[in-house]
Amino acid sequence: MASREEQLGSAQKALQAGAFAHGLQIAEGLLQANPGDGEALYIAAVAARYLERFEQADEHLARLHAAMPEYGRAWQEAGHLARAQGDMGRAVSAYARATRCNPALDASWRALAELEAARGNGAEAQAAQAQARRIAALPRELVAVTHHLHEGRILRAEEICRHFLRTNPRNVEGMRLLAQIGIKLGILDDAEFLLESARAFEPENVQVQLDYIDALRRRQKFDRAREEAEALHARDPASPLFQSHLAIESMQTGDYDRAFELFDTVLDRLPGDVATLTSRGHALKTTGAQEDAVASYRAAVAAKPDHGDAWYALANLKTYSFTEDEIAMMREQTAREDLAFMDRVHLSFALGKALEDRKKYGDSFGYYQTGNALKRAQARYSADAMSQERALQKEVCTRDLFAKHGGAGDPSPDPIFILGLPRAGSTLLEQILASHSQVDGTLELPNILALAHSLRGRKAGQSRYPEVLHELSDEQLSKFGRQFIEDTRVQRQGAPFFIDKMPNNFRHIGLIHLILPNAKIIDARRDPMDCCFSGFKQLFAEGQEFTYGLTEVGRYYTDYVDLMDHWDVVLPGKVLRVQHEDVLDDLEGQVRRMLDHCGLEFEEACLDFHKTDRAVRTASSEQVRQPINRKGQGAWKEYEPWLGDLRDALGPLAT
Repeated sequence: MASREEQLGSAQKALQAGAFAHGLQIAEGLLQANPGDGEALYIAAVAARYLERFEQADEHLARLHAAMPEYGRAWQEAGHLARAQGDMGRAVSAYARATRCNPALDASWRALAELEAARGNGAEAQAAQAQARRIAALPRELVAVTHHLHEGRILRAEEICRHFLRTNPRNVEGMRLLAQIGIKLGILDDAEFLLESARAFEPENVQVQLDYIDALRRRQKFDRAREEAEALHARDPASPLFQSHLAIESMQTGDYDRAFELFDTVLDRLPGDVATLTSRGHALKTTGAQEDAVASYRAAVAAKPDHGDAWYALANLKTYSFTEDEIAMMREQTAREDLAFMDRVHLSFALGKALEDRKKYGDSFGYYQTGNALKRAQARYSADAMSQERALQKEVCTRDLFAKHGGAGDPSPDPIFILGLPRAGSTLLEQILASHSQVDGTLELPNILALAHSLRGRKAGQSRYPEVLHELSDEQLSKFGRQFIEDTRVQRQGAPFFIDKMPNNFRHIGLIHLILPNAKIIDARRDPMDCCFSGFKQLFAEGQEFTYGLTEVGRYYTDYVDLMDHWDVVLPGKVLRVQHEDVLDDLEGQVRRMLDHCGLEFEEACLDFHKTDRAVRTASSEQVRQPINRKGQGAWKEYEPWLGDLRDALGPLAT
């Protein structure tokens, strides 16, 4: 019997030969074996359209949209189907969505140009035609790279792009695409270098400049990102796009007055601009102006009711209570078949929170589960691979390794690492310590993760980290430590000590100790069921892909506990474990423990942490502006009937 790949090839050849009935027959045979086979659904939809079986084609596309909501070719086919049925409005909407999912779909751009011209929309037609011409002028390799990139085949996109750049090393679009691939893979230093080079070759290329600013921000080089945004703004001070970018970069550097001034300038010209209203809301939330943030978010959803980002931003305040009318509006949006993927994700998590507040726990869990399932299908996370990584850390990072490098590394005592799992109370511990006169609160700094990634080596699919730790010299370790201190200086405000609150640093405690032997480390630990379910309910801006499944988050927690036990054995006394529940029971006692561990004198301000005026950018920003409370404790118990997979994954750790 022919393999799936062979059958798909036969179906595609049948379509190319005009044998649509035969192609449909092969595709439907594949769908009997796997009803969710995206490629077979696509072929079946195309074949049914050519056979003018429009209802059947529509059914296949509906299933394909459900399985692959961001698949641009599926929306392009929806445009072709609507056009064949004479529904030009629906066709325009489908083609536009196709180009948002994959900007290299030239057939969609050409169709948009024709349809918009027929509707008398000359400007829109010209813009679509310009995009079609741009794609036609691209080397075919880069068109293929764009298709692979936007259809989730990242490694294949990287392979083709690198091969193209070997013979076209100064091609700016190739460099820009490879930088985009690097950002998706988390290789931010390479992305920054590529975009910096591309900008030097084409200094007037606005898209390269915008991508470069994005890369700098992701690397938390906020001052440089703002400088670049200032330069872009200087080209055309009246451009709302450039004003908006400069507002965001000003916010990142702490210049909120400038940010708000620029946001207001954009809104004076474009009063219903949902992206600006939402960004302005984020800035207001960060500075503690919650009522104004709520007003900005609500203005965004009033202007665009399907703008999921603003709905979720309201839910993510943790203190906002949705009205019945707002819940009805969100439900109405989720019923739409054409709702964009991330809008559906955001609305699912927002409805989960809204119904949780109404104590409708079954319905609430259903929405949380939907949002997580969507994100999990999009992610590349593997629980098995993560378990293997933890096991390798234990195998490599031994007492002998640390004894061999005793006295190496940079001796600076400045850093205080707060690590663990997200939603474990680390923001509270950071706020407490940042209330001390000798400690600067910063951000979740990416430096340790970036160093670990650079130590993996350049060979695709192979990693030299952490084994490479045995090959590093004392001089190299000291250099890495000094570089960390220097690179993070921009985040500090002048206090002798500073906090790095990146939770995932627990995976690299061995590396931290080798390069910064005098750094202090605090493990923020929370009840397993509370911590894991809180993570499951939280939609993270990026990363933390292990939270999008109950089994995955439970396994991650058990792996984390196992690795932390290992660090306690090989680096006794290095890590101070602070249990969230103990902080709730005895705030002063736990504050004194942390200050003693960090070598700091007790200060009363640490107990009044909620009065500390500083920007907080995590999901707990509003919670740490309140006195100590137990609002989140035991929240999982109301959902216990649906948490069997989490209990099973946690095993003996489950309470």
